[in-house]
Amino acid sequence: MTDTTRGLLLALAGVVIFGLTLPFTRMAVAELPPVFVGLGRAVVVAVIAAIMLAMTRSARPIRRDVLRLLLAGFGIVIGFPVFSAIAMQSAPASHGGVVLGILPLATAAAAIVFAGERPSAKFWAWAVAGSVAVVTFAVLNAGTTDVYLADLWLLAAVASAAMGYAISGDLTKRLGGWQVISWCLIVMLPVILLPAMFTLPDINWNASGRAWASFAYVAVFSQFLGFFFWNNGLALAGIARAGQMQLFQIFVTLAGSWVLLGEPLSLVTSGFAAAVVFCVWMGRKA
Repeated sequence: MTDTTRGLLLALAGVVIFGLTLPFTRMAVAELPPVFVGLGRAVVVAVIAAIMLAMTRSARPIRRDVLRLLLAGFGIVIGFPVFSAIAMQSAPASHGGVVLGILPLATAAAAIVFAGERPSAKFWAWAVAGSVAVVTFAVLNAGTTDVYLADLWLLAAVASAAMGYAISGDLTKRLGGWQVISWCLIVMLPVILLPAMFTLPDINWNASGRAWASFAYVAVFSQFLGFFFWNNGLALAGIARAGQMQLFQIFVTLAGSWVLLGEPLSLVTSGFAAAVVFCVWMGRKA
């Protein structure tokens, strides 16, 4: 198995984990404050990350890596979790899953800025085609002002995640996949701890087991374990190429939304999802 194939498989495993983030986030924010769901999950797993780093005696990042870890942390520890949690208050998870299909294009663009990658012209053509399909779907299916605003939050989440993914994938080549997300959580802890504490008075501590289980998923799996696979996949296959696997995340999100939330799978949603995945497949060949 080549490094590229291994990297794509690892990235796909990360995508499956990330694909359930929106359905579980929607269940969590139904009873818990979105900022708590977005930041509190990072506080929880930062403790786990610190223990793992100490137990394995992992090497500390060098000084030049700290700024990049902070930038990645702003994207994947603050930006994406908080913005997507706010969006899930008003938009269906299945709708959000298709909108997030634009992530591969954003990740490829971020790879140019932060990792020096240069995808081919054909790759860009298919990436743009997939992104146009996503934007068209969002415009046609928003329906209400609240969902339009949710789409703006989702686009902010996309930009945040793309920056975090590109920097994390590049750092993984030197630091290792799980070490990168762990150090991101550690360096961001002083930034997120106080805002997370401000949400404590608003928390419904009597929320249902479903809400707390959903919070546990987005903390342990979405914020931590998923990056074990994802970062290594980006490092092995290349950020732009492995990033295209994110378009398969649409189907995971749609299936999760149907099973966990009972959201209907309309022909329009499924059709746009299929069109976007076709674009990523062609982009992969390019």
